[in-house]
Amino acid sequence: MVSRPEPVTATASINHALWLLGCAPLAPQLIGSAINIWYNLTHIEPLLTPLQHEVFIKSIGVYNVAVYPVAVTIWIRMVMSLAKPLRMAMNHHPATGERLISAQRRVINLPWWGTLLAAIGWLMCIPVFLIVLKIAPGEVNFKLFSHLPISIIISALIAITHGFFAIELVSQRLIYPVLFQQVQPINIPGTFPLSLWTRGLIWAVSAGICPICSLLLLNFAPQTEGTEMPWFSLAVGSIGIIFGLFTAWLTSQLVVEPVQQLQQAAQAVAGGNLNVRVDLLRPDELGFLIEDFNYMVAELREKQRLQETFGRHVGQKAAQQILRRDPGLGGVEQELTVMFADLRNFTARSSNSNAQQTVALLNLFLTEMVEVVERHGGMVNKFLGDGFMGLFGIEDTECNHAQKAVAAGRDMLVSLQKLNRYIETLEQPTLAMGIGIHTGTAVVGSIGSPTRLEYTAIGDTVNVASRIESLTKELGVPLLMSAKTRRELAGSFYTQEFPPQRVKGKVEALVVYGLGE
Repeated sequence: MVSRPEPVTATASINHALWLLGCAPLAPQLIGSAINIWYNLTHIEPLLTPLQHEVFIKSIGVYNVAVYPVAVTIWIRMVMSLAKPLRMAMNHHPATGERLISAQRRVINLPWWGTLLAAIGWLMCIPVFLIVLKIAPGEVNFKLFSHLPISIIISALIAITHGFFAIELVSQRLIYPVLFQQVQPINIPGTFPLSLWTRGLIWAVSAGICPICSLLLLNFAPQTEGTEMPWFSLAVGSIGIIFGLFTAWLTSQLVVEPVQQLQQAAQAVAGGNLNVRVDLLRPDELGFLIEDFNYMVAELREKQRLQETFGRHVGQKAAQQILRRDPGLGGVEQELTVMFADLRNFTARSSNSNAQQTVALLNLFLTEMVEVVERHGGMVNKFLGDGFMGLFGIEDTECNHAQKAVAAGRDMLVSLQKLNRYIETLEQPTLAMGIGIHTGTAVVGSIGSPTRLEYTAIGDTVNVASRIESLTKELGVPLLMSAKTRRELAGSFYTQEFPPQRVKGKVEALVVYGLGE
């Protein structure tokens, strides 16, 4: 977007842009005219009688006075017709509807209009001058019918092709950013932008075919006595080389630079930066490519935002699992370790505190515990009031998930001690919690209805882990694990066995272990 300038600055900027746009084809036209004058002096003039030469010079003067002012006036009116839409856009009061579209269409097609005016001005010279010489007194030298068209065609080829590129470059750099603030040029109807294929063809014409054809025309033209053909051929060839290099530079500005910006933006996206945007305005295939690229990045950015938001509700690991698997109903059986953690007497504590304090303390507790669980490779699957259920071994089934779960439980108790020291500074009662851990087979997947799903684990393993957590309060210990979990440990934990415990839903008593000193 163009920032709003002060009125004087806006007017000066518009005048500067339009002045440069109006003068864009001037240099190619002057160079083409210089070549034409040189050719006339060296090849046309020797073929004319004094009276024919006088008529020829007068006809050139009359033609220039009659035709070129008209062409220049039309061109200036086309360019200046953009002044009002530009001024309104720079003052953030852009024209609307068909009026704006008309200005946008006009600036896109402007290189073609400039080319048409230049082509008419140049090519009309051939029949006009030949007719004038034909009706002039004296016999017309037949060589004029080859030299005169060659003179004009060589000059026109140089002037017209490079004038097109010059108008296009200036308009895209100075006019497009102002008129196309809300829309891409490719979406404007009724335009005839230069395609990449056509651009390559014109580049080949201006950089290669023009000078080569000029030299060929000179060689095939009937030689005039007293002319310095080698010097003129050398001049035409040199100018062709210079214009070829100039065309290559224009092409790099109009084609290579957008491709480089797209490449840099693609590399940034590949590196994880989704805040990039290519702001180039192009009416050709590059415009479609730029628009599609920006749309793709916007979609990736929205997907990332949704995944992050989704992950805050179900957990990042759960979100990744849901996105990775079939989002429909169903699940798979796999061995994992389930952890239940719950705060002691938090409901009674909440009745003696206001809602804000209760929620703030609970969020502080859960933030610390979730960080510990995820650091050990676990996934907090769901929050259960003042506790939560964690799953270990969901992503990496080959890891020792039992050991990771117990290590996480031990670190959770350490984090709770640190949290309690902070709570003591607030002169509030400290927290206590119970952790139950069990390893076994559970069904992991999405359950619910087709319109509302929940990603979780279900089965006897989950129920047993919940019962073991309940035993922590009865046995007066903060962490208990099942015998199955104990057998999976690699020996880095010292454990304490408790007598078998009866739990609801199990016929046999459970052997549970706690962490020893």
